[in-house]
Amino acid sequence: MNVRKLVSIAILLTAAAALVFSGGAAEQVEVEVDPPGGREFDWRQYEGTTLVFNFPNHVHYNAMLEAGVLEDFEALTGINVEADRMQYMNMHDAQVLEMSKPVGDYDLISMVVMWKAEYALGGMIRPLESFFDDPSLTLPDYRFDDLVPAYVEVTGIAGGENIYKDGPGAQLYGVPFGSETSFMIYRTDVFEEHGLEVPETYDELTETARYIYEEVPDTYGLTMRAASGHHATHAWLLHASPYGATVFDENWEPAFTSPESIETIEFMKKMIDYGPPGMEGFTQDEEFAAFLQGDAAIYLDASVFAGPAKDPAQSRVHDRIGFALHPRQRTPLAETGGFGIAIPENSQNAEAAFLLMQYLTLPEVEREIVLAGGAPFRMSTVEDSSLYDEYPEFEVLADQLEHANPDWRPIIPEWGDINNMLGIAINQALTGAKTPEQAMEDVYEPIRNVMIRAGYID
Repeated sequence: MNVRKLVSIAILLTAAAALVFSGGAAEQVEVEVDPPGGREFDWRQYEGTTLVFNFPNHVHYNAMLEAGVLEDFEALTGINVEADRMQYMNMHDAQVLEMSKPVGDYDLISMVVMWKAEYALGGMIRPLESFFDDPSLTLPDYRFDDLVPAYVEVTGIAGGENIYKDGPGAQLYGVPFGSETSFMIYRTDVFEEHGLEVPETYDELTETARYIYEEVPDTYGLTMRAASGHHATHAWLLHASPYGATVFDENWEPAFTSPESIETIEFMKKMIDYGPPGMEGFTQDEEFAAFLQGDAAIYLDASVFAGPAKDPAQSRVHDRIGFALHPRQRTPLAETGGFGIAIPENSQNAEAAFLLMQYLTLPEVEREIVLAGGAPFRMSTVEDSSLYDEYPEFEVLADQLEHANPDWRPIIPEWGDINNMLGIAINQALTGAKTPEQAMEDVYEPIRNVMIRAGYID
């Protein structure tokens, strides 16, 4: 059975109590309702088990904790869940250490999508099809096909001929949970006061950012991450996809010295000129802060930022923002990234962990997490027009997902080294230490050598 064809789900109802008034007295009456999967599904088959769940200090996972869904799962199943939350830049090494042991401490992990192929091809995480094929473990109506298809591919599909994409021999290793695409958030007050149109192309975005920098007092154009290493690579990939630039060609030869790639860096250099001071050193945290504090009028990056941008406790501009599609250039393609969840191969509680994986990704549990500020990962949520008044970003997201590109970056096991080398070179170009052409030429042979050693090219 192909797990990507699983359909439908029973609505989750929790135990409830009703007050019946008779003769002026209130009597509490227990009302029995069906749990997820109906009364035939045994949620308590692993009662007494303890699971360790490793996940990041991240908007989506913080919303998971805020919503209290782990406690709900514990009450439903009798399974104890120990939360191991850490900064995501520290997670990879901790996870590899645990998953390299004969028996590891982790039973469920959150993984950044760029670790997926490394973990899957390295035998560190379990294929999920056997779990989904087991009727004693799988909810009969899980609605797998409601998960955003691009998110499923980028977070969970690996192996086979295409390594990190769907195709012959590929298997499912994870499901989306904290996944993202990209779109634009902008200051409606700035745009309305100055009669600005929302940019639909990168040429229009460049001109709009320039105008804001030059004409709007105390306000900069686009906020962007650009710090040396991972953050600079992320920013380049974010804009390279619409410009038509890629890291490799179809034969795994480096393609990042192409005219399209250089054009992407030239755009980024202009954004450095029109952006907040010091932006060439911005990580995601500084990128977020510049918009939340009202310093920059445009944000273009991960869609998970919508929650903080709308939150009065975090955002000074929460009441004057709008959402728009990622601008196009040669293509309309947007990023796909973020996090998925997977089960380590050396977990001693894999079946119980699969119950937790399913529970967290149920439609009704997703809704609870979204209401607490998390990121949607099911099409039924982003296409629910009844949510658009409170979540106007979902209407944009539904359209944007049509152009979400699961091949946005080459998630091969060697990506960690390549990502860092590219990010150093791109930052050198952004700071003016090298020309864009020289920066990319200088890293061409080192990255090609990585691909030769790994056997991708002769």
